[in-house]
Order: sequence, then C-alpha cells, then structure tokens
Amino acid sequence: MKAAVVVFPGSNCDRDLAVALKDVGADVTMVWHKDTSLPEGLDFVGVPGGFSFGDYLRCGAIAAQSPICRSVVEFANKGGYVFGVCNGFQILTETGLLPGALLRNAGLKYICRTVPLTVQTTDSAFTSAYSKGQEIQIPIAHHDGNYTADEAIVARLQGEDRVAFTYGDNPNGSTADIAGILSENRRVLGMMPHPERAADAGHGGTEGAALFRSLFDQMAMA
Repeated sequence: MKAAVVVFPGSNCDRDLAVALKDVGADVTMVWHKDTSLPEGLDFVGVPGGFSFGDYLRCGAIAAQSPICRSVVEFANKGGYVFGVCNGFQILTETGLLPGALLRNAGLKYICRTVPLTVQTTDSAFTSAYSKGQEIQIPIAHHDGNYTADEAIVARLQGEDRVAFTYGDNPNGSTADIAGILSENRRVLGMMPHPERAADAGHGGTEGAALFRSLFDQMAMA
C-alpha cells in the first residue's frame, strides 16, 4: 500500500498516523499542505489530527483551502481511499467530501480520554477486520467534536449503512452518537477518535490497529 499523510501547520498526529500505517507495511510519504499535487500511484491519503492553523476561523476551514486539499478532493472523487481523523475529519467536512459539521463540544470543554466505540458496519475497507457491534476502546482529544447534521442527512447515513462508529457513552453531544462516517462510495472515512493512538501496546491499547490492518489487506487484494 502506497500512502501519503498530509501535514498542516498545527498538525500534531501526522507522525502517529504515519507510524501506524508503516507498522502494517505501508510505504508512507509525508506531504506538505502547500504542495499542489499528491505523489503518483497512491492508494491512500491520511489527513491527521491536530489543530491546523490554530483552529482560527473554525476548525479545518483554513486547511480545507490549502493547495493540497484540491488534490485530495480530486483523489477521493476518482475513487481513492481517504481517512480523516479528528481535525482531519473536520477538514473533510469543510471540503465537502463528507456531510455535516463538527461543532464545539456540548460541554464547551476540551476532552482527552479513552472512550468506548461501537462498530456499526464492517462493510468498508476501514472496518472489515472488526465485527459488527464490537465495542472497542479508542482515545479522543478534541474541543470541537460534536458531529452535527440535520435529520435528513442522519437518516440517509443510517439508511445507507454509512455510520462507521458510534460512541458508547457520548462525550460531546454528537447527533445520534455518531463518531465516524463513510462517504457514499465508502472509500472516505472521517472519525473524531484516534485509532492511531491505539495501535501500539506501549500506548495502552491496540484496538485501533485493526483499522489499519483492514485497510492494508484491502489494498493487498486489489
């Protein structure tokens, strides 16, 4: 699997994401946000967590206008696999690759802890290594993780089996307990929790590693 991880000013999980991908055998290239094109022959693009551009204006809004994001959108529209985690999820909604928006946490406080997630679908390259209904423990670290969408969007996400993960104990007020969603073609995943922070036993848990193994296995079969 040939992968790229985009780096923005304020990214703080880019290396974590790259390490998690390398651990399953991916060839990873770091791509600066001012680059205008992605490397040739990519299978996957990761948009990492952090606080791109200091979260000025609103989370992900400035990053979504970076030159590289035009290439990420084009890559996704051509069927490429894209994963946005935390701030990366916010960026993907700002680019229009995923519906909805991430607003301030309902409690108006930054939250950093491990939370239970329920796997809602295994019908994606990101989640096929899990079992439907499986509960996993994944860290969160966000101030603006409250996934918000209108009733029609939520009904469509649920009806099309595009809710990838839900919170077992909703920490931020997200609509319908949504923690992660898939695009219409199921090749773009955005989620607020950090599986790359639960991919190494030294970090206290490995239940996020299956997401990266699932992705790598999908690429190997392609």
